[in-house]
Amino acid sequence: MDSAWYSAVLVVYAVVGAATLLATSRMPAPYGRHLPDPGAFGPTLPARIGWILMELPAPLCFSLSFLLGDHAGEATPRLLLALWLVHYLPRTLVYPLLLRYPKAPMPLVIVALGAAFNLFNGGLNGWSVAHVLDYPPAALFAVPLHAGVALFLVGFGINQHADAVLRALRKPGETGYKIPYGGLYAWVSCPNYLGELLTWLGFALAAWSPAGLLFALYTFANLGPRALSHHRWYQQRFPDYPPERRALIPGLW
Repeated sequence: MDSAWYSAVLVVYAVVGAATLLATSRMPAPYGRHLPDPGAFGPTLPARIGWILMELPAPLCFSLSFLLGDHAGEATPRLLLALWLVHYLPRTLVYPLLLRYPKAPMPLVIVALGAAFNLFNGGLNGWSVAHVLDYPPAALFAVPLHAGVALFLVGFGINQHADAVLRALRKPGETGYKIPYGGLYAWVSCPNYLGELLTWLGFALAAWSPAGLLFALYTFANLGPRALSHHRWYQQRFPDYPPERRALIPGLW
């Protein structure tokens, strides 16, 4: 992919991100608590199977695209590959096994759209760090890389802890929703989404990559409106919902 094609693909990515923000601001993606009628969006899959199929292209396409790049053997690109897999291998292979309702319906259209995005995004970011961008040996010791890795790991930790709090809300056999407490749930309704946003901002900083930055912005376009929908849902369902909580950003929004 020459520089002209790469620039064109980045423009397409930006347009897709803007369209996603517009769409998710109008209606949250129809899965989980925002899927009141499973049959309203066509055929469905069990959530566990749907999640694996949706996420699997991200690590596979990044790895394949990475291995085909000219800089795949260099230290900084390898570190970025490791960061990508640290997030996506548990997300693809472990998280679905821990779902509280593995047989809950997930619309096939959501699975297909998510898989298509992960194929595109994984391939683009893998190609970007291993072929398009040039990381000199000194890049491994640069401040942006270290700061980005630190931010990535903080976001990853927040995301993992928030998901663990949600899984522990119900005892075996219990159903329904409860107000989560603990960790960043003291300040926001969706610390799992906040953690994911910080994760990809960290990756973008570490990679110093326009493709990585567009992925971070897309993450907000996808999860920001959904966090707001979650927040309003909690407020409407629970009269005693903590008033000091915000949707996604502590003290602000």
